[in-house]
Amino acid sequence: MRPLLLASLVAAAVASSIAIQQTASAQQQPADTILTNGKIITVDDQFSIAQAVAVRGDRIVAVGSTADITRLAGPATRRIDLRGRAVLPGFIDNHAHFQEEGAYWAMELRLDGITSRKEALEKIRAWGQKAGPGKWVYNYGGWSNDQFMDDKRLFTREELDKYSPDNPVYIQASRAETFVNSKAIEMTGLEKMTDPGIVRDANGRATGVVHGGGAIVRDAGQWLDAPNGERVRGLSDEVIRASSIVMMDDLNRAGLTSSGGSCQWEELHRDLKRMRFFCQQTAPGGRGAEAIEKQFALIRTLKYHDGDEWSDRTNWGEGWPGAGADDLYSATQQPVPQAQWDLWGRFAGEVAKAGIQAFNHSQTTENIEGKLIQLEKLQSQGISIRPFRWMLMHMEGVTPAQIERMKKLNMAIGVRSASLTMGGLIHRVHGDKAFAMPPLREIQDSGIKWGFQCDCFEVNVYQPFYTLWWAVTGKMVGGTVVNTHTISREAALIGHTRNNAFLLFREADLGSIQNGKFADLIVIDRDYLTVPADQIKDINVLLTMVGGRVVYDAAAKPATAAR
Repeated sequence: MRPLLLASLVAAAVASSIAIQQTASAQQQPADTILTNGKIITVDDQFSIAQAVAVRGDRIVAVGSTADITRLAGPATRRIDLRGRAVLPGFIDNHAHFQEEGAYWAMELRLDGITSRKEALEKIRAWGQKAGPGKWVYNYGGWSNDQFMDDKRLFTREELDKYSPDNPVYIQASRAETFVNSKAIEMTGLEKMTDPGIVRDANGRATGVVHGGGAIVRDAGQWLDAPNGERVRGLSDEVIRASSIVMMDDLNRAGLTSSGGSCQWEELHRDLKRMRFFCQQTAPGGRGAEAIEKQFALIRTLKYHDGDEWSDRTNWGEGWPGAGADDLYSATQQPVPQAQWDLWGRFAGEVAKAGIQAFNHSQTTENIEGKLIQLEKLQSQGISIRPFRWMLMHMEGVTPAQIERMKKLNMAIGVRSASLTMGGLIHRVHGDKAFAMPPLREIQDSGIKWGFQCDCFEVNVYQPFYTLWWAVTGKMVGGTVVNTHTISREAALIGHTRNNAFLLFREADLGSIQNGKFADLIVIDRDYLTVPADQIKDINVLLTMVGGRVVYDAAAKPATAAR
């Protein structure tokens, strides 16, 4: 049997056995924790609502009325009176870059959710003063100028000089523009560079704006306390651990309990036990024909689903050699030689024959089309991906016709909320088409399996309640409507919980509040199902539980993010 399918069947059988045993013994053994007098939004298949839930060890042992659950308490049971508050399953993101960000999270200025240019500049000033003269003030993304309600202009060199005269400043608006001040320009030698992305005034002087992700600045900066792509220079294990703990505080405060995506420092996160990570893994490669052939040879040697409940390698992501035409921030795509598509198809066939799940980076209509043609060709040759829950992800440009073709291949869609922060730029590039980028309603109505991904931190904000608000209202940070193909709040919640558990082959353990599943849940300060839609983004998490253990309690920590 294929390893991925076997892993899923074994997990389901084990969870079913656990659920039966725990339900039968619920009356015999006291619960460790009970949460009563609340509104338990279970997100099970019936979207049931209960009053209370009981936890023993790391799993849920009962869901029901307050009276029934109270009977499961013993002398040592922790009793949490919800006082009418709502409880949700812990949020699951199917693709993010949390672990790699953790190494420098505590050192990076974040502008997530800020809607005032003045406030952003004051944060830059304060961060520089905190760091001390000569230290970098940097941000790696998750915002754009379009979210500022008072002034949406691009930051200037002079403006950043005014607010941070003693520090080199590097501020990146996702992957669209990068802003630097004079000290950063001096330290990196930017004035002497010839990269076409460097914006210059009429006299040839750098304005402080660099189009694109700013890799040229990062590489030239040789930062000792900041990221360089996925490499981190000069950071000790102690610094990485301390920074990762700060990040976990913020993620748990946001209600996140599980994530797919890129994984680093896996043993650290196994030790912390704050979130569950389901990692992507690829064959080591490089450039050139010889390196590609080595990758082919390694595909069948890769091991998946051999981890534990805290860290496991589950899919091949985000891509492999071949394909192209995938620039979301361009209205036209460069032609892709057929040989590139064929190379992508060859890789897809080998990954499928090895029984490996794949999550593949696909933003534009053209890129999606090229990949579907290759996958349909493989299907006609008897090479099927149907059992493996393959997902094309990001998917701003997917069309209704492409969705139907994906359904026939039993594929899934990873819905990225990029326009939550980058909606202004996407509209400038694509015009009114952007109101359906992605076509949320069509994806939901099609019946295809799909789930949310933030692709954080460079691309987007990390807070799930912002994603749910965007999906329900169509608004980006700052309040501008950028998507008119919105969905119900129930569908949005399923897309950030139960659906993502399925896409990560963890539906037996995660995604809903049900007997036998891990006790990963959050208590919130207002009812997600009834609060006015515009307030969804403002919902606060009061308590986060992972595996029956409280990892965030607002009563013990500040209610707003430490950063």
